[in-house]
Amino acid sequence: MIDLDQIDPARHLLIAGPTASGKSALALRVAQAQGGLIVNADALQIWSCWRVLTARPSPGDEAAAPHALYGHVAPGVPYSVGDWLRDVAGLLDRRLIVVGGTGLYLTALTQGLAYVPPIPPAIRAEGDARLAAPGGLARMVADLDPATRARIDTLNPARVQRAWEVLTATGRGLADWQADTPPPLIAPADAQRILVTADRDWLADRIARRFDLMMQQGALDEVRAMLPQWDPSQQWARAIGAPELTAFLRAETDLPTATERAIIATRQYAKGQRIWFRGRMRDWQPLAADAKNTRHD
Repeated sequence: MIDLDQIDPARHLLIAGPTASGKSALALRVAQAQGGLIVNADALQIWSCWRVLTARPSPGDEAAAPHALYGHVAPGVPYSVGDWLRDVAGLLDRRLIVVGGTGLYLTALTQGLAYVPPIPPAIRAEGDARLAAPGGLARMVADLDPATRARIDTLNPARVQRAWEVLTATGRGLADWQADTPPPLIAPADAQRILVTADRDWLADRIARRFDLMMQQGALDEVRAMLPQWDPSQQWARAIGAPELTAFLRAETDLPTATERAIIATRQYAKGQRIWFRGRMRDWQPLAADAKNTRHD
């Protein structure tokens, strides 16, 4: 367990790590000992419709220390990393404990985020259609400017579509826009940055046990409540486990299969997080996951 004497209470604290590695429990422990506002940096935990399914802090934890930007966005409302940064900017009058696993949020917070003009709905719709077509991802990758293609994860459909939409809408590649990045909201020198690391097999077991617990706590009921407005193209529908449990509720598969697929999807998500952290956050202070810090994500 980390010694809290190693945490500087005079600076912001940023805690990153893969899903199920114990970040939230660590953040709560620091907040209770030192004070500070716990701020969500998980793009899946922003949605009001998902508490259990995304392992948001429990009502008890939220009562034990102040929390912000959890479950504050309604389904169907567009929300970007730029929106998140604007929300965080409104909280900087106090010491923040920013915790989450969305690497894009955390790097934008500490490295700055380039302004990109809003994408017209017609181009977004065209992007959706192109991506859904057979071979659409490969064609979108081929259409990108070389500089952007070299910088993004070309196996990530959401990242590729975003880059394609920016190039189509503005005539400038995403890499070109990013070259004009302003100063970060929280400079590295103004925060202590911790990256929770975990053994792959230990984390895989933790993910499976946590998903079983989610099912006991009502994850299926959360998905059932959203079934009438289910739309897989929506941001809120990307919550890990939601597509798999929706398939069960629509009688497209059985519950054991849906559960296993959701667990596999979570493990794949964690792998993607680790790749981001290794590539973009090498200068963060590593901290081995501790079983005592794993009550939540």
